Amino acid sequence: MKIKLPALFGLLLAGIAPLKAQQINEQEVNRIISVLAADSLQGRNTYSPGIEKASLFIESEFAKAGLIPLPGAQDFRQRFATVGRKIYALDSVPADQSAQFLHNVTGMIKGSSKPDEYVIFSAHYDHIGILKAVEEDSIANGADDDASGVTAVILLADHFAKHPPERSVIFTAFTAEEIGGFGSRYFSKQLDPAKIVAMFNIEMIGKESKFGRNSAFITGYERSDFGKILQKNLDGSSFQFHPDPYPEQRLFYRSDNATLARLGVPAHTISTTQIDKDTLYHSVNDEIESMDMKNIADIIEAIAVSAKSIVGGKDTPTRIAEENK
Repeated sequence: MKIKLPALFGLLLAGIAPLKAQQINEQEVNRIISVLAADSLQGRNTYSPGIEKASLFIESEFAKAGLIPLPGAQDFRQRFATVGRKIYALDSVPADQSAQFLHNVTGMIKGSSKPDEYVIFSAHYDHIGILKAVEEDSIANGADDDASGVTAVILLADHFAKHPPERSVIFTAFTAEEIGGFGSRYFSKQLDPAKIVAMFNIEMIGKESKFGRNSAFITGYERSDFGKILQKNLDGSSFQFHPDPYPEQRLFYRSDNATLARLGVPAHTISTTQIDKDTLYHSVNDEIESMDMKNIADIIEAIAVSAKSIVGGKDTPTRIAEENK
């Protein structure tokens, strides 16, 4: 079908133009997610050798992007311990308790003009490990959940390292989300929430959302103007951030944004999961073959563009109402 130039120009003005000058490489998306969702990582279960392999890979990617450790840290590992459901700093574990040790993978880019204001990009790098075999496959690879999100964090780190931010930007891969959000709970205690301007938590962006291509949804959309700022920065493109279409699922408090959100931070999760009918969720079939690499790249690109005024220090999302303690 031929479209005359005036008609094509009209369509572009109508807001169906793609994002300009794609900077997120689809091949890089495929490379990273293929490592994180490989059988050799055995489903990245917390405390497993597989999650250690994932950590080493993420650390190498952070180093390659030029990130630096957080203030006071010697490397990208944010170490802590758990005793049952309780979380401890390494130097405060009760001597009579048997602890298990974990770590987040966390790096940053120091802001040029507002170094004491922080923007966070996060995802969780753990998954659920080994399940009952289905057709001789017992590995829950977690390609969508949440290798797709970690891939986004890595590529966003690389993107913002090439476009130095005004505010400091922290990139973190949380551990132990699947067993209680231990990683994000510990992380939230290491920073002053008043200094955190926004949190972009990225969870399951491996497939189209219910709204189709060029779309994602934001949990807790109505709780701050975070989503409106993101959409403003996408003016002229076809990409659309929607409010969470699954309020009955209570997704806002089911991911790693929850702890900081309860402290008043505009901490939201960006996702495309069709959680109400995703038969691959938490199964051995959440594999690399089910991922839409082009769609993932487009979503990461949209996040990078939509975050520019927040990272650049021009926009500050409104705070979320703190929960009563």
